[in-house]
Parts: sequence; structure tokens; C-alpha cells
Amino acid sequence: MRFTLEVWTQASRDEEGHFERYDVDGIDPDASFLEMLDELNARLAAEGKRTIAFDSDCREGICGMCSLTIDGQPHGPNQVTTCQTFMRDFEDGATIRVEPFRSGAFPVVRDLVTDRSALDRIVQAGGYVTTKTGPKPDPNAAPVPPAVQQKVMDAAACIGCGACVAACPNGAAMLFTGAKVTHFNLLPQGQPERASRARSLVLAMDAEGFGGCTNYGECARVCPQEIPLDVIGMLNREYRRGARREDDTVGTRT
Repeated sequence: MRFTLEVWTQASRDEEGHFERYDVDGIDPDASFLEMLDELNARLAAEGKRTIAFDSDCREGICGMCSLTIDGQPHGPNQVTTCQTFMRDFEDGATIRVEPFRSGAFPVVRDLVTDRSALDRIVQAGGYVTTKTGPKPDPNAAPVPPAVQQKVMDAAACIGCGACVAACPNGAAMLFTGAKVTHFNLLPQGQPERASRARSLVLAMDAEGFGGCTNYGECARVCPQEIPLDVIGMLNREYRRGARREDDTVGTRT
């Protein structure tokens, strides 16, 4: 197969970028999009030219590292990660535009590589469960109803790729943050920090410069793990619940 690529190139976050055109041919239809970029880079290196920087790791749709916007859609034409997008998904001879995830909270490091550590800082603000050392209670002592377990597992499937942010017209991280809150706040182990978790994560999210949610739904449409929009409703409810509890506590103190 043969393609014309329009690839965003940017030497560093402090320099302006632009689209560069590359022609690639002899591409196996069963090659993944990242394998196609590997082949392009091998050809560029052989010619002594500058290669294209992009993120990848597991290449199995698990880690969330690959983060390309392909023809205007995060990860590409299918609701999967970039590494699980294959060249057979495109027409032979097509012109494909490739650029990094676009968000003010994801600055470009180089070419197609963005700094998505803002998502890590949101998790650090409260997306965890505190446990003590020593003997632990029997797991059967804290049963989880099947319906709750399913919601928890659906939310825990989030791989933190950031596609939801890149797809949102507002650059919101509500789907990601809602998945973390839903994951922990529904579990018995997450109850000690339940009152403060949503508030802490939302404050961290706002501090990173993410936009607000206005219910476009693009985030869920591109999510490779199909995280449902329900987690945003859960986040809003838990945030209000935590705010009321904090107000009640302040009122009691005064």
C-alpha cells in the first residue's frame, strides 16, 4: 500500500511546528500505524534525515502511551488505540494527516510526543486508596454487589491515554477524572477518603488548565476502553456530596 503522510514536526516545545509531507509505499496492509511510522523512520535514518518522534510502549492497546491524532480523530478512525489501528483501515493512496493530541494541558515535547503528566498529577491528588500495614480483613468480609463490581471494573479499565481530552472541544478531563472517582468511591476500600477524593481531583484538574464539561460526549465516543459517560455524573455527584460534607463540618466548627 502507498500513502502520503502530513506529519506534524516540532523540534521542541519552545519552537513553532509545521506539517511535513512524506510519501511511503510498500506498506503491508496488516501493519499497525506505529509499525508504518517505524518503517518511515528507518527510511529517514538510512537517508541521514531527521526521524519523527512519537510515543509507544506495549503496542497491545494496554498502556495508553501511543497518542496520535489521525485525520482529526484521537487514535484514528476506529475506537481503539493508535497501536491497534492498522493500515488496512485506510484507502490505498490516501493522504493521512498525523498530529499530536491537542490540548493546552498537553504541551508538545517534540513532533508527536506530548507531556501528559497532568493526568498523573490528578491521580496523585487522590486517585488512590490508603491502606495500613499489618493484618488485613478477609476479602469476603467486605462483599461487593455484582452491579457495583461491574461499574467499578468498567471505570478501572481507563488506561489514561488522554484521548478523551484531545477529542473534547473544551479540552476537559472529566471522563478520566470521573473514571478514577468511580473506581475508588464505589469500593469498600475507598470509603475512608470518599468525602475528599472527588474535590481533590477536581481541584487538581482545574489547576492543570483542563476545560469544563458541557456534555458533548466526544470523550466517550473515542475512548478505546469505552468508559461510559456515567462516570462524569458520578464525579459531579461525589463532588457535590464532598462539598456539602465540608460545609457541614465548617458549620459545626463555627
